Amino acid sequence: MVSSSQILVFSFVLLCFAGTCYGEKKKLHFSDLKNVLTVKTDAKENQVMKAGEEKITVTWGYNKSSPARTDADFKKVKVELCFAPISQKERAWRKTEEEVHKDKTCQFLIVSKPYIAAEESFTWTIQKNIPSATYFVRAYVFNSADQEVAFGQSTDDKHATNLFTVQAITGRHASIDICAGVFSAFSVITLFVFFFLEKRKKA
Repeated sequence: MVSSSQILVFSFVLLCFAGTCYGEKKKLHFSDLKNVLTVKTDAKENQVMKAGEEKITVTWGYNKSSPARTDADFKKVKVELCFAPISQKERAWRKTEEEVHKDKTCQFLIVSKPYIAAEESFTWTIQKNIPSATYFVRAYVFNSADQEVAFGQSTDDKHATNLFTVQAITGRHASIDICAGVFSAFSVITLFVFFFLEKRKKA
């Protein structure tokens, strides 16, 4: 006869095993995704664009050179702004990871919308909170289970071509710099006058 304690132990082991299996299923690697999208931007190579002011147009669609049409299960597309390797060096918070859900390459959403089997374009104003860095654009495609299944990007496999730079808003204006300069000069003059008056008193 099986005791209640044995049943509890067995149940615990079974739950742990089920949790482990579930965790393994949730893992998705970038190499598992199909590269079947063509992604382009109107940004020129090495172009510098100002955050909060300039716009970028992204165009994406199914790659016609792919051997066979495999987008029947594509339900949603998400286009993101991604850090180029030069802007990831010594920055762990931007590190590229093979496991998709741990990857920090793409952190800024450009657009998310239902997938259609046709070429689409979207014009995006570069947001004010985008940091200064070098970027490219990547599009992820999701299935009905909201799982990434395919992608496409505006650069090559080494992330070395078709890159552009965003110049962040510094928060400083010419008027502020002028005021700062005036106050600095005034401080120096005041200090000099004070020193001169103190010297006369001692004399």
